[in-house]
Amino acid sequence: MNNPILLTIAICEVGFWVLVIGGLCLRYLARMRRASTITLALLPVLDIVLIAAVALDLHRGGDVEFAHRLAGIYLGWTVVFAHSTVAWLDVRFAHRFAGGPAPVKPPKAGPQAYRNEIRGFVKWLIAAAIALVITYALAYTVADSQQAAALKTVIQPLGVITFFWFVTGPLWVVGKKNTNSKDAAGERSRL
Repeated sequence: MNNPILLTIAICEVGFWVLVIGGLCLRYLARMRRASTITLALLPVLDIVLIAAVALDLHRGGDVEFAHRLAGIYLGWTVVFAHSTVAWLDVRFAHRFAGGPAPVKPPKAGPQAYRNEIRGFVKWLIAAAIALVITYALAYTVADSQQAAALKTVIQPLGVITFFWFVTGPLWVVGKKNTNSKDAAGERSRL
């Protein structure tokens, strides 16, 4: 891998999973709750490492590539979704290794499914806003004018992701709700 930023993103992603799985194993297999809490508390360090790597690369005059913009998106994602990812895994670890209750399966259709999709979409909007703030902050602080212009094109992938998230999330569930209600009405009319 020739791109140091892409390599750093990959290392941070592997580090994320090592810390999460390691922290949960410490909690539920080794019964070391304090060590687990400390391990999981190290997750934001990975974000700092990634920001520092991007800032250093920009400061050294590195060419802005997609990886630099991806770093901002990745950071926005981890800031907003890391906690819920850990909580989701925690419930499953507790069930599997500590006799905790079985995870509740979210509904695939109906009002609660729609609320869940809207909640996820709003979280994505917050993640996208964080990605913009981080990327623009780097553009205005450590990047030269050419790098800054290239960094600001992060809006394009964020827009594409936002569009597809909305279509495959909230809009999809609304479509399923309408289809389900038509199917139910058809069944009632046949009876």
